[in-house]
Amino acid sequence: MRLRRLCAAVLLAASVSVPAQANAAETPCQDVYTPVQFGLIRQVMYGKLCVPQGATTVQVLVPGGTYTGGYWDIPVENGSRSVVRAVNDAGIATMTVDRIGTGRSTKPLSILVDVPNQAEAVHQVVQNLRPQFSKVLIGGHSIGSAIAMVEAGRYHDVDGVLVTGMTHMWDYVRAVPAMTNLIPAAIDPVLGARGLDVGYLTTRPGTRYNMFHAPGPNNAAVEAWDESTKDVASAGEAVTAILMSNIVLPASATIDVPLLTAQSPNDYFCGIPPLAADCSSAAALVNSERPFYGQVPRLEGLLVNGYGHCFNFSADEARRYHDAVIAWQRSI
Repeated sequence: MRLRRLCAAVLLAASVSVPAQANAAETPCQDVYTPVQFGLIRQVMYGKLCVPQGATTVQVLVPGGTYTGGYWDIPVENGSRSVVRAVNDAGIATMTVDRIGTGRSTKPLSILVDVPNQAEAVHQVVQNLRPQFSKVLIGGHSIGSAIAMVEAGRYHDVDGVLVTGMTHMWDYVRAVPAMTNLIPAAIDPVLGARGLDVGYLTTRPGTRYNMFHAPGPNNAAVEAWDESTKDVASAGEAVTAILMSNIVLPASATIDVPLLTAQSPNDYFCGIPPLAADCSSAAALVNSERPFYGQVPRLEGLLVNGYGHCFNFSADEARRYHDAVIAWQRSI
């Protein structure tokens, strides 16, 4: 099945759309397989495009490590946590992508999978959406945020950037121990069947609550869905995300469109500067991050309280978080 899809994509050399089931809000959606290329290597990036009637703005949403595009459309408890559903209900289209190497996208050797190449792939997705929409926004979570920042700063083809689950200062005292829960996907009881090389990593079974959700509620349905849908990240993505955010000159330095940074005070990226960003208030977050966004004309901050790194799973903060993102999207 995968081979047939890839052959069709290569022959067409353009986005291929296949009708998919509408989401919970009855917004029509399509499976889109976009041929992308890094250098001489051709790949295919999968995305799910959901377009409410009359939508003129689309947000491309890039998930973090070990997640697919499903991170933005969590189905638990009638989709109340779904960013896609909330945004579509507000009349804004979404394109959730699977990073190269994950989900329904192609899976090359892991050495080819890093933040710059992922950004190049997402850039080609953005270009294919441009004829259909007057505004294209990009957003990401964690490694997906690094990809979104590189795409926006390098190609200057989006109208706004949403950054979640990543700041430019990381609390490595907490982050490094959490990363010890990563193992080669090749030895995972489930993902080992994919035959991926050892440069692809996933989470050790049973560790996702402490890594991604604590101190949020330990919801059995959430944890079961999260564990059953976990995916991979490449070692190259992790290394280049660090290099391009807070060691080498940040990729964000050349972003020149409005940006919203949404963070959890409980995340690895928040704490006491300079060990981490100041997330004591939204204003403090903006002041802490401002030096890294020198060309951004409007920088806004949002705090999502009571949850850990993957705060898209927060039931308590979902409505406020979604409303803030929608208000920001409409303001651009």
